[in-house]
Amino acid sequence: MNKSLRSPIVLSLIALTLAGAGYATYRQFGGAATEQQYRLESVAQGELSQTVSANGTINPVSLVSVGTQVSGTVKKLYVDFNSKVEQGQVLLELDAALLTAQQKQSQASVQSAAASLDLASANEARMRNLYGQEYVSRQEFDTAVQAKKAAEAQLQLARAAVEKDRANLAYSVIRSPVSGVVVDRAVDVGQTVAASLQTPTLFKIAQDLAQMQIDANFAEADIGNIRVGQIAHFSVDAFPDRGFQGTVRQIRMNPTVQQNVVTYNVVIDVDNPEQILLPGMTAYVSIAVAERKDALLAPNAALRFKPANGEPVAGNGAKPKNGKSSSGRPRDAFFGKVYVLKDGKPAPVEVSLGITDNRSTEILGGELKAGDLVIVGDTQAKNGAAGSSAAPMRMRF
Repeated sequence: MNKSLRSPIVLSLIALTLAGAGYATYRQFGGAATEQQYRLESVAQGELSQTVSANGTINPVSLVSVGTQVSGTVKKLYVDFNSKVEQGQVLLELDAALLTAQQKQSQASVQSAAASLDLASANEARMRNLYGQEYVSRQEFDTAVQAKKAAEAQLQLARAAVEKDRANLAYSVIRSPVSGVVVDRAVDVGQTVAASLQTPTLFKIAQDLAQMQIDANFAEADIGNIRVGQIAHFSVDAFPDRGFQGTVRQIRMNPTVQQNVVTYNVVIDVDNPEQILLPGMTAYVSIAVAERKDALLAPNAALRFKPANGEPVAGNGAKPKNGKSSSGRPRDAFFGKVYVLKDGKPAPVEVSLGITDNRSTEILGGELKAGDLVIVGDTQAKNGAAGSSAAPMRMRF
């Protein structure tokens, strides 16, 4: 009796167990809710700013390289790094022993030339008197006149050599051509500098560290959006939590080509009243080239999403023909595609695109509105990624 009663109960328990296992298997392999299969984000309304970025170097607006016109050994140094100098202040002295000796030699040459001129003048006077009395020929008289003129020229040449040696002696004392701050010193006491072929640089002086400039190299794809007068924001590694700004002063037309990559130098004026921005610092520059107020924004991940191969898509899946989109608008590089859920399946929606900040993109046209949910990823795809990315797209302003 008991055995006959337990048999239906056992059979019922077995049936329930099998049903539960089957339901679990269904949920795991084919019955998951479609909403849980995709990652969704909403289309929002807000502000958008598109920027172009580049790295640059902070430099003084005016950096003067101080050199020497004469060779010699450094005898005295009067300034060092970070020294503030005034125009005309002595920076350095070279050993002037050789220059002094050369000047004395030139002065002796002047005295010798002056004595030769006196003799030539006396000879010319005697020959003029004798020629008047017809005791000497015209040729002898002309020779005496020519000798006097040659002596006068030699005296002028000797005096010019003295002036040259005096100038070289003065050049042995190096003075600052401008007022500013010494940012580089390239010599030490006892070092010999040679000014034979080109002027060696002894010091570099920044005229005003309160006014700096950034020399940044922007790619040719971005240079067309940059204009003189635009505001540039930048940061430096020395102050990672602080932002700075400057103004575009010049876009230089001379390109730089490295490994077939063309860049252009953009000069940005920067106020540095605290003088905390130092020459040589790396600046990470960002320039806003387009801004939108109250724009319809879609996440860029939605524009990159593409259903995996074989995944069902709502609609008949027909592709536009004759170069037109499914909505009848001409297809060009400014149109993109996002996917929304329709009847539990991803359905494509074509949209026209505006500017982007690399996180969101402006939607200029299409069937999207604020609050709509778009697919940004597939939770069941490998590595959490969606299918293949969409083709690159150009943005218009």
